[in-house]
Amino acid sequence: MKKIKKIMSFVVIGGSLMSTGYVQADELRMSWWGGNSRHEATNAAVKAFEKKYPDIAVKTEYTGWGGHLERLTTQIAGNTEPDVMQTNWNWLPIFSKDGDGYKDLTEYSDIIDLSQFPESALKAGQRNGVQNAIPISMAARIFYYNKDTWARAGLDFPTTWEELMAAGAIFQEKLGDKFFPMVLEGNDIMALNRSYMIQKYGIPFIDEKNKRIAYSEEHMIEYFQLYADMVANHVIPSSKYIASFGAANLYEYKPWINGEWGGIYMWNSAINKYNDNLKPPMKMALGPYLTKTGATDAGLFYKPAQMFAIGNNTDYPEDAAKLINFVLNDPDGFRAMGLKRGVPLSKVARDTLVAEGVIKNKDLAVAGLNYINVLPKKSGVSQYFENPKLHDLFEEMQQDMDHGNKTVEEAAKTFLKKSKRILRKAMK
Repeated sequence: MKKIKKIMSFVVIGGSLMSTGYVQADELRMSWWGGNSRHEATNAAVKAFEKKYPDIAVKTEYTGWGGHLERLTTQIAGNTEPDVMQTNWNWLPIFSKDGDGYKDLTEYSDIIDLSQFPESALKAGQRNGVQNAIPISMAARIFYYNKDTWARAGLDFPTTWEELMAAGAIFQEKLGDKFFPMVLEGNDIMALNRSYMIQKYGIPFIDEKNKRIAYSEEHMIEYFQLYADMVANHVIPSSKYIASFGAANLYEYKPWINGEWGGIYMWNSAINKYNDNLKPPMKMALGPYLTKTGATDAGLFYKPAQMFAIGNNTDYPEDAAKLINFVLNDPDGFRAMGLKRGVPLSKVARDTLVAEGVIKNKDLAVAGLNYINVLPKKSGVSQYFENPKLHDLFEEMQQDMDHGNKTVEEAAKTFLKKSKRILRKAMK
């Protein structure tokens, strides 16, 4: 990082040698992940910030989702992390176990207007009582469907797990082997199956007190069997089938673009990327949340969509705080961002964008958020549920099942055994 430094220049005026001095602008680094629309919007907000604060320059560093965590891990380990960074809710236990991995944002509350954010949301950005990060927006995984593909199959969107499971055979019969009611990757499956188990048993996935998975061996087998049944019943393509199309985001695959994969269990904050990539005139629509009869909890996965934090090694914490406040609370900042990071949590941003017609109830992300607010959500989600090593382990077991290397029982037992070591290490 560049330091503030005095640079002298000399000019001759009237035969006399005179000096002029200037101070080089502070240079901040800001990093985030996302798609092209988020990159463009954030860069526009940064340019607006530099116009308002000409003494502060911002170098932007942005990537897609893949590899971003590994990049940030290397930077933080080497004390070279960005001054301002988009971080994930489940990364706080990784980078700030005791709350000392990021700057405490309450120290800059004279710069960042924290009063614009709900107390419950701010709490989600805390570790050990320290305000490590500010949630930008909230999100939950819910069901969205390609309304054109489902209409071709002659089906209404499912309301129960049984209806979803029955849809696979109808899709296959009416549309062909390439068509599936939904498409899910490892992270989606973990979250979806967790919802099913909470609805059925009322048991959360992670037992933080005992540092382990909360499920018994029988529960874990049922958890894995749900995935196997969805594949067997042609509800979703297997991980092996998805991999045959190469490495890409789901919304970039041809079967998604062409409408062969008819639905998704996705963050409401991310759904517009999927909708925008469909071949016209196809469109996505919000679907009912699958619910078991008698369930009192939807098992919703509800969390901050992304958060902003200030790196511990920054030389310019006040400037970093100005940048965060600008993007979240300043009209020139949040207008440039729009809804590219979801519906803003900041009250002034949300109220302004509603008044200006940017936030519309018919928007898929907004409609999803409104729906989330009325669903029963009693059980919270542990930050350790999204532990990257835990997800990698699940995907390894999933692929072993799809390639015939493990039975459902073997995959479930191996996952339960190996997850203990992962969680004990993560929570120590």
